[in-house]
Amino acid sequence: MPDARDDIFFMRRALRLAARGRGRVEPNPMVGCVIARDGRILGEGYHRKFGGPHAEIDALRRCELNTRAATFYVTLEPCCVTGKTPPCTDALIAAGPRRVVAAVRDPNPRIRGRGLRALRRAGIRVEVGVLAREAADLIAPYAKLTRHKRPWVILKWAQSIDGRIATRCGDARWISDKDMRAHAQRTRADLDAIIVGSGTVLADDPALTCRIIRPRRVATRVVLDSRLRTPARARLVRTARKVPTWVFCGGGAPRVRARALEQAGCVIHRVPTDDGNLSLAAVLDVLGQRDMTNVLVEGGGRLLGRFFDQRLADELHVYIAPLLIGGRDAVGALDGLGSARIREALSLEQPGPMRRIGSGWLLQTRLHSRSG
Repeated sequence: MPDARDDIFFMRRALRLAARGRGRVEPNPMVGCVIARDGRILGEGYHRKFGGPHAEIDALRRCELNTRAATFYVTLEPCCVTGKTPPCTDALIAAGPRRVVAAVRDPNPRIRGRGLRALRRAGIRVEVGVLAREAADLIAPYAKLTRHKRPWVILKWAQSIDGRIATRCGDARWISDKDMRAHAQRTRADLDAIIVGSGTVLADDPALTCRIIRPRRVATRVVLDSRLRTPARARLVRTARKVPTWVFCGGGAPRVRARALEQAGCVIHRVPTDDGNLSLAAVLDVLGQRDMTNVLVEGGGRLLGRFFDQRLADELHVYIAPLLIGGRDAVGALDGLGSARIREALSLEQPGPMRRIGSGWLLQTRLHSRSG
């Protein structure tokens, strides 16, 4: 009989391997695989790059011993369709394992359940659910893109202890220290897009680039600018031919301004508006259609507040500095309508302890509504 402790040990190892795939430029999930027999690891691997071998194939190629009667621990149901690579189920069946233990089923409707059924038809014992929650957390952005055709949305800001992101005069440089800002730069290396509003562009003229020498991804810079107020002299525009830059505007935005931005290298997307504001849902739909998996909202309190009010955020990255700013007119992080009643508030999903960074702290957590 299989030992449940061994199953947990090897699956946890597979999850750690899967996490190494973070930052790849494609909408595929992070997947890890461990091949074991009699309590010994025979081989292990993970999906390293788009178009490359999937985790199971990577593990088999790194296994020098016969895999007959072994157990394959995979964090996600093996694929059974031909894409950039052949079906993993074919390779598993040929390897002759006794068991395949999958943490979770694939949310992709083309695969969900079919890969497991193919293995069972071949006489392989299949089990699902070992460390399922941990595996589901790891592939949550992929699952959201697969099911809802929208990217995973992270809201990020730096604040004082009393929850202010700028003083009453709008001064915000620098609430975070150099260590916090360096950490934020490393986060940018794992993103498909960084979203700001036109107000941030006009006030701060940000570059929104990752200052790591070789980032894993080059994030598309997204400006939400309903009336196309972004000036041609803005750094985002002047560097648009080097770094992808998209500007979302309303249908009535001046076409002459749109042409000027396009001539500078920007890509213009027109989306519906609601009371003068761009439809955030429509923006996310466009990003999802382009297979963007993870996007970061770095706008001011008004834009962050709109994402919060509309319940469009999935995760928070909050850098908390040991400062007290005070003042009723100082800028809050979520400067929208907010919740009318406590029961309508969003609660943090297993927030855990805050991480110490530099002189302050980082709160990194996922969101869910109290109503479920």
